[in-house]
Amino acid sequence: MNIDPLNILLLAVALVVFWRLRSVLGTRTGMEKPPIEPFETKRNEAPKGQDANGTVVRFPQNGQTTSPAEATAQEPEEPVWSGYAAPGTELAGTLAKLAESDPSFTPRSFVEGAKMAYEMIVESFAKGDKPTLKNLLSREVFEGFSRAIDEREAQGRKVESRFVGIGKATIQSASLVGKRANITMEFVSELISATYDASGEVIEGDPKHIQEVTDVWTFERDVTSRNPNWKLVATQAPS
Repeated sequence: MNIDPLNILLLAVALVVFWRLRSVLGTRTGMEKPPIEPFETKRNEAPKGQDANGTVVRFPQNGQTTSPAEATAQEPEEPVWSGYAAPGTELAGTLAKLAESDPSFTPRSFVEGAKMAYEMIVESFAKGDKPTLKNLLSREVFEGFSRAIDEREAQGRKVESRFVGIGKATIQSASLVGKRANITMEFVSELISATYDASGEVIEGDPKHIQEVTDVWTFERDVTSRNPNWKLVATQAPS
């Protein structure tokens, strides 16, 4: 079989180009996931039914068109606290002040982020995942969680926990002092949890039973910070 020298030369050049590109670009597959930030919001993405300026846009019906100005006049914008606080309450006033201090804040996005953070914290504590906990907890709370994990591991105990779902996530109270905002949430969740001793015997919980758990957690954030995440600063027993 005759081999064309020109083809061999072209193949060699192609291999050199390939390996140089590989060394520059690396071997990323495109499937890598960025770190999860539960409270992060997409600031540049307008809500459905709104334009980039936040103006409500009505779709034409029956051949008629409605201008943004007419749509705004027909449907007054609801207060930011609507659905999360009663009118005239201290909570409603504080949520409104929070939105004024931080335009990216909405009670809805906060509650969704808090639910994600709650699940991540409970599961990370069960796994003993300190790096994840450190990003979501204040220094004082992290130290308490860290000690509990160390004591559990020293005793040879292991916790298995699995979320079934969060049935309720309600804002109980909120405060804004200077640039520090605090929001207290009540979570009612269903999960399966069991603690095993060093011999593998269940000493707490039930690996086959769904239990309802109520937690009251307080989150804090500097509203002037570019970091969107709130941190857990306190836990307490439900009243």
